[in-house]
Amino acid sequence: MVDPALVAEPARAYERLRTQILDLDRVPGARLTERGLETELGASRTPLRAALMRLESEGLVSRDGRNWQVSPIDLGEIARLSELRDAVETAAARLTCARASDADIAALATHLHGFDDRRTNDEAVRAGTDFHVRLAALSGNHFLADAVDSAMVRLARSRWLVVRSEEAWDEHREILELVAARESDEAAARIHEHIVGTHERLLSALDADARMLRGRGLAIVS
Repeated sequence: MVDPALVAEPARAYERLRTQILDLDRVPGARLTERGLETELGASRTPLRAALMRLESEGLVSRDGRNWQVSPIDLGEIARLSELRDAVETAAARLTCARASDADIAALATHLHGFDDRRTNDEAVRAGTDFHVRLAALSGNHFLADAVDSAMVRLARSRWLVVRSEEAWDEHREILELVAARESDEAAARIHEHIVGTHERLLSALDADARMLRGRGLAIVS
């Protein structure tokens, strides 16, 4: 029987590191050493490496020779991920309009309306990701949903840096209303506008804060 502690240790190390990176307690470009993290997190080497590899798959850390670093914020990668989302999510929206049941769409609407102004930034980022992944999943094609999930995870830190936008939540509701009405062309067009608008808001916020962010030691690359 597997010791539950051995399963939990990598998860604890992953959650602590992920939170520190998203909170900018560990800034982009900061070096990470396994020996230092072992001491700081109280984690043994194998679980720690498992946590680092999971964070690497999410784009939050990267190799730096024999050590690791918190990945710089890559504006080029953000742009490419937005292009990926645009292609995948518009296709998924059309399929969702054709395939999703009324009950499933209503359930997603109920889930979406469960969030209010008391959301923290972390909850807002997670809820936004959840909405997009769930909507894609209603297409009946899990590969589309997996692609959306992967892209949103890699965008999580940059989205964390932007003050949450009620405009974006209004757009989510509009998209869902079009899906519920089976307006596939309009739903796809609205998702396209939403993704483009979200990307523009992100770049605007990062540009406005770039000097401050770099002053805090954040590495931002083009």
